[in-house]
Amino acid sequence: MNLISIPALQDNYIWILHDEQNRCLIVDPGEADPVLAAIEQHGWQPHAILLTHHHGDHVDGVKKLCATFPDLVVYGPQETQDKGATTIVSEGDKVAILGCEFSVIFTPGHTLGHISYYSSPYLFSGDTIFSAGCGRLFEGTAEQMYESFQKLNDLPADTIICAAHEYTLSNLNFARTILPEDSVINAYYREIKELRAKNGSSLPTKLAHERQINLFLRTQDADLQRAIGFDMPPQHPWDVFALLRQKKDRS
Repeated sequence: MNLISIPALQDNYIWILHDEQNRCLIVDPGEADPVLAAIEQHGWQPHAILLTHHHGDHVDGVKKLCATFPDLVVYGPQETQDKGATTIVSEGDKVAILGCEFSVIFTPGHTLGHISYYSSPYLFSGDTIFSAGCGRLFEGTAEQMYESFQKLNDLPADTIICAAHEYTLSNLNFARTILPEDSVINAYYREIKELRAKNGSSLPTKLAHERQINLFLRTQDADLQRAIGFDMPPQHPWDVFALLRQKKDRS
């Protein structure tokens, strides 16, 4: 399978997986027109849509795509049932598309019903994990998002994370305010700053790399805990995650 990202809206990515027969699946189409243009350009034959959650910038293209391709199967969590999902999936379900089997992972936090899809090596994480960051807690709690991160962190190190937004530079800038002496974060910040200046994409990213530069995957790090004000070990493992997210919200 070949992976392509399509820029959409202000900073979204719509992900496409296609095979040698030009069959494809579409992930989180927040708008239809750029997807339709790419389909026409490449001669793709859409077979399915995967939805991670119900927000408009992830689902608003579904109606037009399904009107254009009536045989499309649209997979999504319960919260997307009124957003165009035709097949509801949940934790532990397996979705077979184009010779691939996707495991459905329940990853609440950003929304209460958010899910992610994993088929080695690809993880479509929606608005759960971003490069160097995590999604806002619009509906869920820090504890839920922390637990979602633990699930994703259990995936193989070579997992390719296909996040839904181009937030990497902002996330790295925040990370530098927390750990200003971290050489890996600083080096990657300079790399991404140069890349984005040329309008390059910072995604996808690999889980192994995120374990180094994503503070939300490093909440057990004693230096990080001290840097944000924990003089004693936190009472709950998600307390560090919660404080980090609060600081990011205010940054």
